[in-house]
Amino acid sequence: TAGRAVLRFRRDRKICNRAELTRLQRNFDSCVAEIDALEQSKRSGAVIGALVTGIMGTAFMAGSVFAVTAEPPMVVLCILLAVPGFTGWILPYFLYRALLRKKSAKVSPLIEDKYEEIYEICEKGSDLLI
Repeated sequence: TAGRAVLRFRRDRKICNRAELTRLQRNFDSCVAEIDALEQSKRSGAVIGALVTGIMGTAFMAGSVFAVTAEPPMVVLCILLAVPGFTGWILPYFLYRALLRKKSAKVSPLIEDKYEEIYEICEKGSDLLI
């Protein structure tokens, strides 16, 4: 996978508290997976909101095109549908940034808590190995 590295370490088989170390390692792995999921959740909601807005803008623009190509052309309806169409094409960028900022503000404390938990797990593991 791009941008990811998998580290595999071998431990001495004669280590005391091997079960506890294995439990700490699994806890560490689950914390890292939760951090990845939280990081991904920041972007997914913003992407969905921006895509829905863009698709709605495209639908309005399609209605505008159909209105102008109708026989006889309905220019007033074309203009009325083109305004939300262009808005739906311009707005997604700003909507994405706003939603990303809002979700990041909610998720960042949770991610920091997970990093603290990882730090504590690593300290416990280090104490067991010494």
